[in-house]
This record gives sequence, structure tokens and C-alpha cells, in this order.
Amino acid sequence: MKQKILTFLTALATALWVLTCSIAVPLLVRPFYALHITPLQLEENTGLTREQILEAYDDVMDYCLGLREDFAAGVLPFSADGAAHFADVQKLFLLDLWVLGISTLVLLILWLVRRRTGLRLLRPAGRGPAFWGCVGLGAAFLVVGALAATDFDRAFTIFHTLFFPGKDNWIFSPATDPVILILPQEFFRNCALLILGVLLALCTLLIGLDFRKRK
Repeated sequence: MKQKILTFLTALATALWVLTCSIAVPLLVRPFYALHITPLQLEENTGLTREQILEAYDDVMDYCLGLREDFAAGVLPFSADGAAHFADVQKLFLLDLWVLGISTLVLLILWLVRRRTGLRLLRPAGRGPAFWGCVGLGAAFLVVGALAATDFDRAFTIFHTLFFPGKDNWIFSPATDPVILILPQEFFRNCALLILGVLLALCTLLIGLDFRKRK
């Protein structure tokens, strides 16, 4: 029974770690956004300089990551509804980072428990818990990614409907919340592709390591 619990917790914690780590990449790697300024013609579309765009993005991300108390977007004005939406976004961002930290800690604790007790993880069908956690997670996201690729606009709407239920303040008007001009939908699509790419890369790595252990 202890082995089953340990194996299940390891698979679950591994899947959560891979998921939240993948999501954290576009949240924390800000140069990824900077790479979009020229291709998406953000300077031409907003009338802002590159420095002003980066300042606005940094202010928004600092708030969403809990690094500042008040919402700001550089020189760009914003409405109360716009600020309220970013307050909701902040909760999701911080939740991801908290789960990433907790899943990392859980994996470390589980490893220490195995070291001290000598318990071995079960290997159903000859595969370890990391393998099964990654196979399940990777398969689910391949399906989600394939569906999103057929109609990203609809997937974008469904995402906001699920994670911001009963609210429509995520539908920004450039007249009242010009911050949306520096955050075009193409950028969010590329963030989704980056998350999927990192997730599949981590899953492939952990699955490969499981096969190496078997040899």
C-alpha cells in the first residue's frame, strides 16, 4: 500500500511539475516578449517606442507576478475593468508558481522518503511513475493543442470562459485599455506554442530517462 501511494504521488507531482514549469517559462522569460515587438509591428501599431512598450509590459508582468502592489502599464492608461482583469490574472500566475514550488518540494520529500525507507517505486507494465505521468499529460496536451490549432480564436474564448467564469472584462477595448495593443492575440498564441513545446520536451526527456533506467 505504501508503495502504491508513493508511486501515485510521484506520478502526480511529476505531471504537475512539468505542467507548471512549462507555463512558468513565458511568465518569467521576458526576452520572449521582446522578440515579438518587431515581427508584430507593435511600435507602428501603438505609436509607442520600443522602450515604452517594454516598460508597459514590465509593469504589467511585475503586477501579475506580485512584484508590485498597484497595477500599471507604463504610459498607457487603463480602466477599472481592465485593472480588475489583471488582478484575476495575477491569481492564476501566482497559483502556477505556487504549485510549481510545492510540486518541486513534494518530489524532493518523496525522494528523501525513498532514500530513508528503502521503498521502491512500482513500475506498472515495466514503466515508472514519471513515465506514466508524462505520457498522460503529454497525450492530453497534444489533443488540446490539436483542437486549439484548428480554431485558436475559439480556444482563446473557451480558455477565458473557463478561467474567468461569469466575467467579460477580459474583452478589452483599445479606446479604454490600449494595453491590449501591446498584447495582441498572436503573442498569446505563441505563448501557448511555447508552453506546449516546453511541456512536450520535458515529457520526452523524462520518458527517455525512464527507458534508460530499464536498460
